[in-house]
Amino acid sequence: MKTNITKMFVGMFCAASLFTTTSCIEETFPTSAATESQLQEAGAKGTESLLWAMPAFLNNFNTQGSESHYDWGYGAIMHIRDVMTGDMTVPATGYDWFSNWALNQYQGESYAYAQFIWNYYYQFIQTSNNLLTAVDTTTATKDELGMIGAAYAYRALAYLDAAQMYEFLPNDRTDSINAAGNNVMNLTVPIVREGMTESDARFNPRAKRDEMAKFILEDLDNAEKLIGNLKISTKTIPHLDAVYGLKARCYMWLADYENAKKYARLAIDNNTGDVMTESDCLNTTTGFNEPSKWMWACTQQKEDDVVSTGILNWTSWMSPEAQYGYSAAGATSLIDAAMYNRISNNDFRKKMYKAPEGGALEGQEVFIDADFAKDLPEYAGVKFRPNEGNTQEYSVGSSSAYPLMRIEEMYFIEAEAAEHLVPGEGIALLKDFMVTYRNAKYNYVSVDGDNGVEEIVFQKRVELWGEGLSFYDYKRLDMSVTRDYEGTNVDSKRAFNTDGRPAWMNFCIVRSEKNNNSALVGYENPDPSDLY
Repeated sequence: MKTNITKMFVGMFCAASLFTTTSCIEETFPTSAATESQLQEAGAKGTESLLWAMPAFLNNFNTQGSESHYDWGYGAIMHIRDVMTGDMTVPATGYDWFSNWALNQYQGESYAYAQFIWNYYYQFIQTSNNLLTAVDTTTATKDELGMIGAAYAYRALAYLDAAQMYEFLPNDRTDSINAAGNNVMNLTVPIVREGMTESDARFNPRAKRDEMAKFILEDLDNAEKLIGNLKISTKTIPHLDAVYGLKARCYMWLADYENAKKYARLAIDNNTGDVMTESDCLNTTTGFNEPSKWMWACTQQKEDDVVSTGILNWTSWMSPEAQYGYSAAGATSLIDAAMYNRISNNDFRKKMYKAPEGGALEGQEVFIDADFAKDLPEYAGVKFRPNEGNTQEYSVGSSSAYPLMRIEEMYFIEAEAAEHLVPGEGIALLKDFMVTYRNAKYNYVSVDGDNGVEEIVFQKRVELWGEGLSFYDYKRLDMSVTRDYEGTNVDSKRAFNTDGRPAWMNFCIVRSEKNNNSALVGYENPDPSDLY
C-alpha cells in the first residue's frame, strides 16, 4: 500500500521536507480588502469569473507556499475539526500530517498550523469581497444580483465557521483573562468588509459574538433577497435552501432555538436534494462522492491542483479504499470505538465502518475490493468512496465531491431546537426521521435524568461523521471529549479526556496578523498547546 504514496512523495513534494512545520512563520498575509490590481483583473474577467473563484478556492492548494501536506483546501479544515473531537481518530503513523491537531501540539500564535487556518479563511473571505466590491447592486443585471446573493452566502459560511472556531468560550484549562490581563470571552474574529480601507483594516478589533452574529445575519438576509435571481443550478453554488441552512446553523450557535427550528424547516421545505437512502450511502461507486442529493457541495475536477497532486485532496485523506492515497497508506480515519458500539446494529450507517473482528456486523460491510479491505484497521471509515469506485487512478478516483451541507443536518437541527424548547417534541421528530430513513426499529425510551438533546446530537454526529461539523456541537454544548476508556481505539498519545469543552477548541489568532492589525495585540486567546 505504501509504495504508491512513497513514489508520489519523491516525485512531487521533495521540497516539503525543507519546511519545518513547527517553526515560526515570518511572512505576513494582509487581510484587507481586494487590491486595485485584483479588481481590475476581476473586472476584465466578468462577474461570473468572480463567482466561480469562490467554489474554486474551496480546493485551493498550498496557500502558505510551503507545500505542507495538510494545505489542500476547505476539506482539510473539515478534517482538522473532526480530529479535534472524540468522534474520529487516526492510528499513530508518520503519514498523518494532521496529527498535531489531534495531539494538541503547536497550536499557538507562532506556528504554521494556526497560520494555515487563519490565512485560509481570510483569503476565502477575500474571494467574496472581490465580487461584492466590483459589482454595484444599483446597476447590476438580474443575473449579477443572483451572483451577489451567492457571494453573501459564501462570506457568511466563512465567517460563521471562523467565528465559532475562534470565539473564546469557557473550558477546563484556560481562563478568559489572558496573559495581557484582557478578557477575551465571546470575542470572535475581525470583520473585513468589502471596500474596507487599509487604515481601518490595520486597526480592526475582534468582533464580539453579538456584533458578528448581526453581520452574518445581514449577509444572509441579503443572500435570501438576491439569490433567487441566480440561474446557475449546480450544487457547487449555494441556493436558497443553503441560505436557510446557514441561518439554521447560525441560530443554533446563538442558542436561538425558535429561529433555528424555523430556518431548518425552511431549508427542508426548499431543499433541492433529498435524504440519502441506504443504497445511496453504501454504494461503492457513488457513496458520498456524488452531490445530486446534497444541498451544497465541493467538487474536485481532474484539472484541479489538488487532484493532480495525487495525494493532497479529500479522497486521498478520507477514502482508505483509494489505494494511492494517504488514508490507505496508514493515515486512516477511524470512528471512535465507543461511538461505533453505541450505534444500533439495525442502523445501516454502522456498515460504513469496518467491523471489529467478531463484531455483529463483521462481513456485512460492502467493500470495493474485499481482499484489500482485509488490511484496513478495524473501525476504518469507508463512508467516502473514490469516484467511480476507482481505487487505482487518482485522476479518476479523486475527481470527486464531498458535502458542505446536506438536508439530513437540517432534520437534526430542527429536532434539537424543538427538544430545547419542548422536551419530548424533538425526540418525536428524531424518531420519525430515524424510523423513516435510518433504522426502522429505532426507539428511544426516556428515563429520569435522560437528556433528549444528547441523543439527538449523538445521532447527528453519526450522520455527519467526517463532514467537519460535529466540532461545533461539542463546542457550543460544552461537551467533553472522551478518548481514554477501556476498549478505546485511540492512540495513547491522543487519548485525552476533558471536563467539558476542550481548551484547544478556542483557536489562536496568529502573530503575523497582530503585526498588521494592532487592535489584536493583547487580545489573544490563551495558547492551549500541551495542556493535556
